Amino acid sequence: MRLQKERLTARGLFATFSEYMIKYFRYRRQQSGEYLMDQQIVNSSATSPLERPDLYINRELSWIEFNRRVFAEAKDARHPLLERVKFISIFETNLDEFIMIRLAGLKDQIDSRIAPRSPDGRTAEQQLAAVRQRLAPLVQEVRRYWRQVLLPLLGQEHIHILDYEQLDTRQRDAMRRYFENEIFPILTPLAVDKGHPFPHISNRSLNLAVVIASTKEDQEDLFARIKVPPALPRLLPVPVSSEEPRAVAFVWLEQVIAANLQMLFPGFEIWEAYPFRVLRDADIELQEDEAADLLEYIEQEVRERRFGVVVDLAVNPSMPTRIRSLLLENLEISEGDLTIIDGPLGMGDVMELHSITRPDLKDAPFTPRVPPIIRNSENIFDAIQKHDIMLHHPYDSFNPVVDFIRAAAEDPQVMAIKQTLYRVGSNAPIVNALLHAVENGKQVAVLVELKARFDEENNIGWARELERAGVHVVYGLVGLKTHGKVAMVVRKEDDGLRRYIHLGTGNYNASTAKIYEDLCVLTSRYDIGMDVTSLFNSLTGYSRQGEYRKLLVAPVSLRRGIIERIEREIDFHKTNGNGRLIFKMNALVDPEVIDYLYRASQAGVEIELIIRGVCSLRPGVPGVSETIRVRSIIGRFLEHSRIYYFGNDGKPEIFLGSADMMQRNLNNRVEVLFPIQSQSMKRALMERMIIPILADNANAHELLSDGNYQAIRPKDGEPLFDSQKWFLDHPLFELNEEGEQTNPTISAIPSSS
Repeated sequence: MRLQKERLTARGLFATFSEYMIKYFRYRRQQSGEYLMDQQIVNSSATSPLERPDLYINRELSWIEFNRRVFAEAKDARHPLLERVKFISIFETNLDEFIMIRLAGLKDQIDSRIAPRSPDGRTAEQQLAAVRQRLAPLVQEVRRYWRQVLLPLLGQEHIHILDYEQLDTRQRDAMRRYFENEIFPILTPLAVDKGHPFPHISNRSLNLAVVIASTKEDQEDLFARIKVPPALPRLLPVPVSSEEPRAVAFVWLEQVIAANLQMLFPGFEIWEAYPFRVLRDADIELQEDEAADLLEYIEQEVRERRFGVVVDLAVNPSMPTRIRSLLLENLEISEGDLTIIDGPLGMGDVMELHSITRPDLKDAPFTPRVPPIIRNSENIFDAIQKHDIMLHHPYDSFNPVVDFIRAAAEDPQVMAIKQTLYRVGSNAPIVNALLHAVENGKQVAVLVELKARFDEENNIGWARELERAGVHVVYGLVGLKTHGKVAMVVRKEDDGLRRYIHLGTGNYNASTAKIYEDLCVLTSRYDIGMDVTSLFNSLTGYSRQGEYRKLLVAPVSLRRGIIERIEREIDFHKTNGNGRLIFKMNALVDPEVIDYLYRASQAGVEIELIIRGVCSLRPGVPGVSETIRVRSIIGRFLEHSRIYYFGNDGKPEIFLGSADMMQRNLNNRVEVLFPIQSQSMKRALMERMIIPILADNANAHELLSDGNYQAIRPKDGEPLFDSQKWFLDHPLFELNEEGEQTNPTISAIPSSS
């Protein structure tokens, strides 16, 4: 009991310090002429003439266009069939999260009655109406494409997705046996009447609204709700009679339940059964200043997430008005929160089809590379000490990153390991290596970000296990998410202590590293090591670190560092006419950064933006953004790396890191951008990564000034060039005779226009 009190006291002290730190960061921004208001950064000196609503694309509508591009991948016949089905699942999963977070946020703003207008001049009500108007036809288009195109194509490959009415007698008998043995025991029908209140409908749940009647003529209609068990497959395999050995068939789980309701309600006549699905507000609202124990507080908030306000009710057109009204009334929502979908609800579950053993209908597997500089070295620390090492995931294996921590855990010369963990997943070899390091007597300190959205439960579990093992676990600063990807190994060597650093753009997650495109660097440079030491001191102890030698760190110096470099590029262009900026990121919505990019374009600076998702900047506006081109890459792998290239008067400066240009990243997160100091790495990033991406005419879409995207495809006589396929065959580096990473001869790449 005493130990628990001491731990709570220590966490309370940490919370007090963290609150002080965030106030300090905000004070520094105020001193530099900026202040935070309504989650928008506004320059306190003068309103920019570029702060016009017509110069900004609405963030929510831009996201819908991003998901439309995901859907476009499902329609692209270049992808194998089951990969196209996968993109339907990704589209639907993305949409769920958008509704639970962004759409829920708009509803919160409306309820607050004090919400500011968006940068494009819309009220929250106007944004919500526009989102609903834009989403409805897109959702229907996805179902129509599924029904009219993908289902017939699957059928041609002897993969049949059937409605229950299509099953023959033998198949129905098989499904009834399955229902009796596997489904019926776990179903819980819940009646709704004077003695049974309307039940709680959990988030993301698929349900059946059942109307039943007694055999007595005077019996009124009765209503019951059945939750479709999420633990069971959504698509149930049914026996097939085809002579084709690869033939498989499936039927929807909810249809099997609906067809066997007599077993659940014996003695009653089943009249109707209609599926419906509920999405709730899933954004955890943190009152961290009131939390004595952040771990327990987040744990409680995760448990309560399932009770969030309903933001969307999805039903089929067949559901009659009286049942819809009953659901709307009991869920306490309006007609505006109702989505009518002509097709399956919750189509994220079609990802189950990807488990079918049909390699001919999937992307060809590949073996990630291990760079020779690592493969040919007996000791990874010796290799890093000789040269900085860059890895390009998933084309380069993530194993060297895991091996880096494993080697540190085993090496008797290693004294300490410090690391940030944001999303590590349920199977986390990195965490296991850290646990092993503690067993071997290493001092291990880990910052586990408990507020990583939808990964809170995983992170809570790992935090508890790390604490039990004796790891120094910190949960982050109050009011700030720690999103930077940093690891440091301190090793005792003949000439003293040396720091070995891993800095990346992606999470320490071995599973997502197989499908997320990311970059990382392993280095032992002194100045980087000193910066990372200072960073960890600010995260785990008392430190007012405001400046770093090489790193740009949010919320202290990252915003200022980016803007100062944009201004420098403007000056160089005015003097020498050679200004150039190339930014690759996931999202661009920060008004101040957009404002400076507009200024750079007005000065004539050539600007290439590679933005996978949301972009609020409007390119191609005469007199404002004529020199800006924005493109998005959506393909087999999720483009996730962030690259910030500054021409710098012929002496290019390149930063990599974890931060997008969003208010949340620049103001409310601990983010890290790190410079590339090796000249060979700079050349590799430009010649063997950026140039191929800019030449891509297979996966790329260009943003037009009206906010729409158009696919970039080969012109007459131009070859098709897929940058992701090119990366599979072309490493960033090779090893020369001196053992250094060098740039191999570049294969032919179409010139980007």
